[in-house]
Amino acid sequence: LPQVPITLGVFLNSYYDVKFSVLGMAFATLGVLVTSLYQVWVGAKQHELQVNSMQLLYYQAPMSSAMLLFIIPFFEPVFGEGGIFGPWTLSAVIMVLLSGIIAFMVNLSIYWIIGNTSPVTYNMFGHFKFCITLLGGCLLFKDPLSVNQGLGILCTLLGILAYTHFKLSEQESSKSKLVQRP
Repeated sequence: LPQVPITLGVFLNSYYDVKFSVLGMAFATLGVLVTSLYQVWVGAKQHELQVNSMQLLYYQAPMSSAMLLFIIPFFEPVFGEGGIFGPWTLSAVIMVLLSGIIAFMVNLSIYWIIGNTSPVTYNMFGHFKFCITLLGGCLLFKDPLSVNQGLGILCTLLGILAYTHFKLSEQESSKSKLVQRP
């Protein structure tokens, strides 16, 4: 039930912020499908293998790196200016290392949240970040925010609040059932 206001809020924000196209919708749909499958896979593997988030990331990262090693030459220049084996400035090396560290932390947080909660809770967290990003852009950078986008943010945040309330009451009821058992 809380997913209804969240979906409505995200739709309002997206509709009044972004121009729609058929190609964009196709890529967005594929992105949602792949991300959903990945999140469910992470949760299933953590429970199946009985590992924590750091252990799963330790085993998953080398496989991902190996797969990307074969894909990179098709999308990035290999030699010459701006290439992988070309000359790199110190600032470029620092940015690549910083990007790698941030990617590691993002993956670790994904595995930690899904391992300790569920893929649905991780998606709620993602919607919360989306709302905070929109509000931050409005407050910090004076980005325009329409009334419909404001309503979308409010609707999404209320849905997240309802989801959190239902999850916490569900946990409390399961704890009380455990205490009542002899």
